[in-house]
Amino acid sequence: MQFHTILTSISLISGLTFSLLDLAHAQAKSVDTPQSDAAIIEMNQAFSKLDRKRLTALLPQVKGHTLEAWGAYWELRARLDLAGPTEIKDFLSRYAGSYQEDRMRNDWLLMMGQRREWTNFNTEHANYRMNDDREVRCYGYAADYLLSGVDGSADLKRQWYSAKDADDACTFAATTLYGAKKLTDLDIWRKARIAMEANRPRSVKNAVEIVSTSAAKQIDGIQGNANNYLTKKVFTFTQTSKESVVLALIRLAMTDPEAAADAMEKRWSTHLSSEQRSAVWGVIGKQIAQRLTGDANAAFAKAKDSELSDEHLGWKVRAALRQAQWNTVLSATQAMSPEARQDATWVYWQARALMQLAKTDPERAEATRLLGSIASVRGFYEQLALEELGQRITTPPKPLALTAEERLNAHNNIGLNRALAAIAMGLRTEGVREWNYSVNLHQKGGMNDRDLLAAAEMACQREVWDRCINTSDRTKTLVDFEQRFPMPFKKSVVQRATQIGLDPAYVYGLIRQESRFIMDARSGVGASGLMQVMPPTAKWTAKKIGMVDFKPHQITDRDTNIAIGTGYLKLVLDDFSGSMPMAAAAYNAGPSRPRSWRGQTGGPVLEAAIWAENVPFQETRDYVKKVLSNTTNYAALITGQPQSLKSRLGLVGPRDANATVVNAELP
Repeated sequence: MQFHTILTSISLISGLTFSLLDLAHAQAKSVDTPQSDAAIIEMNQAFSKLDRKRLTALLPQVKGHTLEAWGAYWELRARLDLAGPTEIKDFLSRYAGSYQEDRMRNDWLLMMGQRREWTNFNTEHANYRMNDDREVRCYGYAADYLLSGVDGSADLKRQWYSAKDADDACTFAATTLYGAKKLTDLDIWRKARIAMEANRPRSVKNAVEIVSTSAAKQIDGIQGNANNYLTKKVFTFTQTSKESVVLALIRLAMTDPEAAADAMEKRWSTHLSSEQRSAVWGVIGKQIAQRLTGDANAAFAKAKDSELSDEHLGWKVRAALRQAQWNTVLSATQAMSPEARQDATWVYWQARALMQLAKTDPERAEATRLLGSIASVRGFYEQLALEELGQRITTPPKPLALTAEERLNAHNNIGLNRALAAIAMGLRTEGVREWNYSVNLHQKGGMNDRDLLAAAEMACQREVWDRCINTSDRTKTLVDFEQRFPMPFKKSVVQRATQIGLDPAYVYGLIRQESRFIMDARSGVGASGLMQVMPPTAKWTAKKIGMVDFKPHQITDRDTNIAIGTGYLKLVLDDFSGSMPMAAAAYNAGPSRPRSWRGQTGGPVLEAAIWAENVPFQETRDYVKKVLSNTTNYAALITGQPQSLKSRLGLVGPRDANATVVNAELP
């Protein structure tokens, strides 16, 4: 007790630079030798190759290392199919309470599900903490029904419908519950429709096989040439035949929505049920809306709102916003599921529609109530709701300072420390997984706000900015803006932005979204560094801004990346006449796309919020909104003054005929 008090006092005096665990690590530093560090790295590489022999040989060399649990996990996981229950349980016991324990349990549950070992599955499933694996959940629904008769069909549909790829778990569970008459034919066909729209033919075939093996044999033909299938189809009035036509019409609509609409009008509409017609018209409407040409609203009008999915209703709202059809915006948002209606996007647009259409005080009061339910500084629509209520975006009060005990709890958290150690060794994927598990999944409901702030502070102090930001972002009631919107490399960013006439808040807002301030970040398509610049773009921009002797390997150098990224952003912003939303879209998707999305001469001039919501690519749509929301919050932090998101958004419409010529060189 006396030792703890002395340490606490020292920590308070020194700002908690060291924790009890830091001291323990310092005393045990010799355990993590260069040799054992190298063995950990080699084990990670061997695991990626599933080199079982090498993993087993290296395992003794990492005993006592901070990342020993990872080494042990890799070694056993690589041969899990050969390991017996006793050995697996020994591992779970030895690393009890760790991420590696529950990760191994997750993998074992998947294997038992594949082997249909339901009794053993259910026994171990009761100990599973993460509960974030869709396949394990689906096996769980199957096991619960087979062993106890528990009907999990409603939850299964949510998991199965949202799955991008076909998998044994959800397909088996759906087959099981369909056989028990807990799922209907329509439930199965709806999965097939979703998969066809997502261009996932294997998932389509797996679903259709549940209800009709003969219909499943036709999927390849539908996938290959839907128009040919529809032209030659000898129609019979069976449910299976109708649903096969629906799948073909959906496939056709994905490539030629006008041809699908023509086929519906001339032949198929009269043969289909109301629900089937709505399903097809929903896809046609979405495809037309995403092309930003044609009359998507006319297609959506042929479907019943009550029979459209949330996805299709969302695109109906977007198309209606472009044409200022506020009655349609209101009816479509009101037709969404209860879950979708909680999304800030649709709360905001429903409120805006009510404000436009309100004729009575109660209607205006309901619009105000809806806006008030989301108004905050937390995101794009939350900020817009604040402004609709006559407020500006300001920095919220800083939470009470963390106590010594709260900081010590974070610094003594084994999972957080192991995660940071993994990241420091270059094992970012493993470190991020363990960190996320420690803050979100180790205990039911995740850490409370105070613990999240303490964990975020710990990551900030180590300059692991992505974990700092993402962890602080999870708090529900307490908001620490300096954690959520840190400003690393401030001198370099502000100086460079100011030199070339960029708003530093805009640059920070973009970097936060691009890389979370990870200097060596690299995307799946090859974009690199803080500002995630593609190699050809970096080479072109370096030449444009007069950077001599630029070499490709320099792109992850901090100052070089900032110079090239800001230089390119400035060129893009100028090309779009200072429009931050369009420049952000161009930075993410290339300049040619937002040039097209802004419309042609004679097209509508839109609120930028409406324009952004209609961006066809989900990634770019979300990116634009997040960058502009980030920018507004950074501006509040940097200036200390109330800010407006609306003023940064402005209007978006066809290019002004008197504007400067498009910079056709921009990559």
